[in-house]
Amino acid sequence: MRTTALLSLLAGVASVASASSTKPFGLPKPNLSKKDIHYTAQAEDVVKPKVFIISMFSPEADIWYENSYTAGSIGNLLAKNITVPGFSPLFPQAHCLADGSVCQLTTGESEINAASTITALTLSPAFDLTSTYFLIGGIGGVNPKHGTLGDVAFSRYAIQVALQPVPWLIYGTEVFEVNEPLRDLAVGFAQRASLNDSATSIAYRARYASNSTSAGANAYQAATHAPTVITCDTATSDVYYSGTLLGEAFENTTALFTNGSGVYCITAQEDNATLSALLRAALFKIVDFSRIIIMRTASDFDRPYPGASVEYNLLYSNQGGFEIAVENIYLAGTEVIKGVLGGGTPRLPQG
Repeated sequence: MRTTALLSLLAGVASVASASSTKPFGLPKPNLSKKDIHYTAQAEDVVKPKVFIISMFSPEADIWYENSYTAGSIGNLLAKNITVPGFSPLFPQAHCLADGSVCQLTTGESEINAASTITALTLSPAFDLTSTYFLIGGIGGVNPKHGTLGDVAFSRYAIQVALQPVPWLIYGTEVFEVNEPLRDLAVGFAQRASLNDSATSIAYRARYASNSTSAGANAYQAATHAPTVITCDTATSDVYYSGTLLGEAFENTTALFTNGSGVYCITAQEDNATLSALLRAALFKIVDFSRIIIMRTASDFDRPYPGASVEYNLLYSNQGGFEIAVENIYLAGTEVIKGVLGGGTPRLPQG
């Protein structure tokens, strides 16, 4: 009996399926418009942020939430929370001030997560991003030739240094250049901040004062200074790296890919992916690519001090830079956001 019933059921399914090749398994072809498929917001509900903060993982995001009610902060970014289809399951919402003037998201670490999340953001009907300024605010490793622990680096270029394709292939994601006048304006805003430092970082920096480096005398002088705001460029790599040889290789890669105009000083894991997604959106005038600011704060050195091993730098050193780097995202970033909200931005070229 069970066999007969099963055969009858299969025969029925086959009959329905063969009746229309456009209706597999007998399901009616849905008559759905784009409006039906995607989440839609009413016109009055669409958020049009002036600034959108892009964080990559929890510490970079939490520093904003934890300071919601700190004197001088931009306000409570958890006042408005919007679930966006396509965001990371770990960070499914964009968070905004009550008036929607500033929003923040967390992409999740790695290039894939960043590209996926930013693409989802740009395609979300919940936001109007046509005149939004994007502040990429994260931590990274620093090149001791150009910076030190706690520094706040603003970049003109982001270079995808870890790619090793055959020489004649260009993927189109290797180098991105953002608006240099806007970068310089952001630097001026950030310089208003009083940056944090730590006793551990102060002691660790002193180890880079040695004149006996393979890069030459006083090559690491910049590593011995207190935290400040600097301008130099970002190296993007999903591969976490450490060491003088790799650092110098990526210095050369940066110079090569930018025709000698770029200077590598800070690392990132996601920036080229974020910029790639924003560029594709800009081609359809969803965002303005001239309104992007890349800000990375230095949490650790990308290579050891003279006499130390690569393994020590990577695995065992206590540099004391992580906490101050995270704190300086907030301190410098707040001044940048206030500057943008205050209307101090220059007339920008069309995106």
